[in-house]
Amino acid sequence: MRDGLRGLTTRGRSFLAAALAAAVSAGILGEKDLLRVAVLLAVLPLLAALYVGRSRYKLACHRSLDPHRVPVGATARMVLRLQNLSRLPTGTLLLEDRLPYALGSRPRVVLERLGAHQASSVAYTVRADVRGRYEVGPLVVRMTDPFGLCELSRAFPGTDSLTVVPQVVPLPAVRLPGEYAGSGESRARSVAVHGEDDAATREYRRGDDLRRVHWKSTARTGELMVRREEQPWESRATVLLDTRAYGHQGDGPTASFEWAVSAAASIAVHLRQAGYKLRLVTGSGADVNATEGAGDGLLLDQLAEVRLDERVEITALVQHVRQRSDGGLIIGVFGSLSTAEAEVLSGLRANGATCVCFLLDSSAWLNLPAQARTEAAQAHDTAALALMQSGWRVIGVDHGGRLPALWPQAGRGSQGFALRAAMAETVAGGVR
Repeated sequence: MRDGLRGLTTRGRSFLAAALAAAVSAGILGEKDLLRVAVLLAVLPLLAALYVGRSRYKLACHRSLDPHRVPVGATARMVLRLQNLSRLPTGTLLLEDRLPYALGSRPRVVLERLGAHQASSVAYTVRADVRGRYEVGPLVVRMTDPFGLCELSRAFPGTDSLTVVPQVVPLPAVRLPGEYAGSGESRARSVAVHGEDDAATREYRRGDDLRRVHWKSTARTGELMVRREEQPWESRATVLLDTRAYGHQGDGPTASFEWAVSAAASIAVHLRQAGYKLRLVTGSGADVNATEGAGDGLLLDQLAEVRLDERVEITALVQHVRQRSDGGLIIGVFGSLSTAEAEVLSGLRANGATCVCFLLDSSAWLNLPAQARTEAAQAHDTAALALMQSGWRVIGVDHGGRLPALWPQAGRGSQGFALRAAMAETVAGGVR
């Protein structure tokens, strides 16, 4: 009852004030009918407080979230199921679920009445345009009587986590350089690409099984040739994401960093689906082994929360990658680089790894004057040339570039971009 009195609304308090005024007037004027009115005005909010207070702790709530992981720009559906556990019907219920600002305004749903042991479900959708992990809840239920004289709030402590991951775009099938570096099922992949006639062979040795004789190679060489033993083969790849704050430009969902995060996610998922043993390394120190069955989820969850870091340097990223060198294929998504930083990245070629770089010209995400834009483009091309001279394949990325259209260049090389960068270097040398 005490809680119910604390929950009296402005209307309920006004009724009590009117009852007190009527009672005082009845005493002064000696009007019994006015006293009856005062009693009625006082009883109504007291009964409302008793009614609402009795049902306060007899509600159960369950929230279901579908799905728990959504890409940027997609929607998730929240279903709230509220059950009245008491024998008395409830009054009007106002449901308000607490949401982070990035998921929009708090949804408010009105349930008119729940009978004894009755349950009801309501649903709403949320949409996020910003990556991250968001807590949904707790749910606040406001209970009131039919006259709106008393209102009590109860917060259900349960929360759910919604993870908003970067967009993953499908990429075309491309034969990448160094894709056969590693171990696991090599012959099956080689035959699938080159055909049975190109099976790897060697000279016959005493004790070899004659069933492994490769007759076409024998006829071509004039010596008895057998197929090589199948060697375990595992294609390995490492995806690098540059998180240097000064390497990226722009704000919000259209920033160059968001393009880089989406590209890293798309490339990583594409390579995993192609059978690669995958490792994801970010400039902030995250190192994810995404080889297991749930690797896609691990990758996307990590990239959902990755942020720019002003303390990150290219040197630290290179050292972190080389702490556990897997060889194979390295694909990096980098913001703007200086020539010195490009030269530092050449250290990743020391173990013979094949390196491919998607190099963002992050200045293209800004509205710069013509002169400043020209200088930024020249610096971008010079850094790209330094990377290519160290053995990297470089794909330049400007504002508005689409990864599916750029992805085939990872297999064809960067000859056109190399010519442009070489010209820029020549021009810069002439100016000096």
